[in-house]
Amino acid sequence: MRYTRIDAYAVRRQERAAVLRFEMPILIHVVAAALYAAAAWMRWPTRQHPAGTLAALLPPVALIVHAMTLATSIATPQGLDISFVNAVSLVAALCVLVAWISGFLRTLPGSAAIILPIAAVASLLPVLFTNPHRFPYAGEPWATAHIAIALLAYAFLLVAAVTALLMNGLERRLHRGLPTTDTESTPPLLTLERYVFRLVGAGFVLLTLTVASGALFAEQVFGKPFTFTHKSLFTILAWLTFGSLLAGRWRFGWRGRQAAKWIVAGSVLLVLAYLGSKFVLEVVLHR
Repeated sequence: MRYTRIDAYAVRRQERAAVLRFEMPILIHVVAAALYAAAAWMRWPTRQHPAGTLAALLPPVALIVHAMTLATSIATPQGLDISFVNAVSLVAALCVLVAWISGFLRTLPGSAAIILPIAAVASLLPVLFTNPHRFPYAGEPWATAHIAIALLAYAFLLVAAVTALLMNGLERRLHRGLPTTDTESTPPLLTLERYVFRLVGAGFVLLTLTVASGALFAEQVFGKPFTFTHKSLFTILAWLTFGSLLAGRWRFGWRGRQAAKWIVAGSVLLVLAYLGSKFVLEVVLHR
């Protein structure tokens, strides 16, 4: 009887440990989403005094917690899991990182209200939808570098697109004589424009490296440097779009709405290239 009670206690303890192991990852995802939501609320454009120590600390703390969720979701014992939901979560975290380091979350009204809520939702996706997609070339350094460079390029260019749209909105308000929120911390439009093109320039360099490393990837796997897929087609179109924008900026001084249209068009092509193709293959076609 004594051994039976001990065995039952051990079973209950193992069950509680199993439940804890199951609930802890979910709890971390919820904490990351809550921190992002709180940071977005603190930086909401309609708030009277959005700045402050807590508002400055919340985004990096949320990023750290989000990185913990990504580590457990992507780096699994079975290998790297680069599924659609994990890719969305990772790109969202990188966008927050770029926006925070560049200072746009603090200085540009509306950027936090767009980027941080998206990151909050994206951080919850891996626990809401599970569709493992193991990366078969995780042991190859060149393949891992290709993915890392590509995701960084997407983050730089997506943040540039959001910033360009918000800057366009600020310019329209100024032309109509309407007041803007948090004008003391917002840089002049020409300064913002230079920052946007720096992001585009950095993203274009990374995208060029992505195309080059992708050619190496195809050469190693398929024996030829280019394979015609929707992903490669949209990536090349995005590369041409951003390259044309930078050439037009240098040669003709493109700026304002014209530049914003090119940035948004290139970013849409990038989303279709990677996240769009993954959505179709994994969610629609279940491959």
